Amino acid sequence: MNENPNLQRKLKKQVDHFFVFLEIFGCEGGIQSYVKDIFRAYLNLSKVYRGEVFLLRDDFYACNPFKCQRLKFHYFKSSTPQIGRIKMTAALFESLLKQRPRHVFCGHINLAVLVQSLCQPLGIPYSVLTYGKEVWDRLTLLQRHALVGASRILTISRYSRDRLCAANTIEPNKIHLLPCAIDEKKFTPGAKQPELIAKYNLAGARVLMTVARLWSGDVYKGVDVTITALPQILQVFPEVKYLVIGRGDDQPRLAQLAKDLGVAEHVVFAGFVPPEELVSHYRLADAYIMPSQEGFGIVYLEAMACGIPVLAGDADGSAEPLQDGKLGWRVPHRDPDAVAKACIEILQGQDQRCDGQWLRRQAIENFGINAFQKRLQQELLSFE
Repeated sequence: MNENPNLQRKLKKQVDHFFVFLEIFGCEGGIQSYVKDIFRAYLNLSKVYRGEVFLLRDDFYACNPFKCQRLKFHYFKSSTPQIGRIKMTAALFESLLKQRPRHVFCGHINLAVLVQSLCQPLGIPYSVLTYGKEVWDRLTLLQRHALVGASRILTISRYSRDRLCAANTIEPNKIHLLPCAIDEKKFTPGAKQPELIAKYNLAGARVLMTVARLWSGDVYKGVDVTITALPQILQVFPEVKYLVIGRGDDQPRLAQLAKDLGVAEHVVFAGFVPPEELVSHYRLADAYIMPSQEGFGIVYLEAMACGIPVLAGDADGSAEPLQDGKLGWRVPHRDPDAVAKACIEILQGQDQRCDGQWLRRQAIENFGINAFQKRLQQELLSFE
């Protein structure tokens, strides 16, 4: 992270914020991507802040592009989770005593009780960041107490807010929305790469695509629903192929489903694709299809930023990126008939929501990095 050489003279001695997370750099996922967006925005705010970051499961050797004068990182990955937690608790308590930050951001509900127990006796306010399904069901008494004791709760969508409040008797006005962001410089439209078309045998095909974990515990992603919809879609568009990007223990069941329905030749399981290659894969798609139940659904924004029309479920956090249906199709997430009908409409291309340039503009205007920075700045200023 390059910084102005005069920045050191501008930095205050007091640390403004502490951030406490499970992990950021040790694995890829929606929460990790969201946290990286927070740090990216934090370091580009017009007001100069200083922060310290405490990471329970990451180690010192993690690839961390955010190391700089304004963000100091502490790593606590240990041989056992218990040892790491003890070390982090001790270091966090000592730092709170010495530095008295203005505010502490707890990055996961599983750390909220710890953060509350350290911050409240010292009179240091804290907030809890929530993402999705980790807070949709009834939490423990101590976790609920930690949420009630927080200055505020940040979450990514109205859907996650409403699920959290309903399950845990939290007042909605305590929750502030900080939606996910899309990196418009990374996710851009482009031509389909011939080598990828050859690799996946997509020549002449209209391509439906999903990027999702194929774990048996994540059936809600809707890959099986889309496979079940394929026979109807193929009646209208016989050249369709369904490209599924992701890996997991549910793939054999999904492959057998495709075989049983007679559409195995139209389903391509690409397996794991590295993050740096995702953009070129999005560009293969004529439509991004994921009738899911998401806390938000950053993948929809990634597809739209690449100019790809999208289909999502109609009862989840995708209402935000799809702007309640203005930017894409929303259907009952376990209804193959509805998925088939919507896919056919998308492939016919008559709707404004199929206009790639318009989609990209709308996605960036509402969820680009600049919009995210403004929201984050407002949240931080409100604590002062």
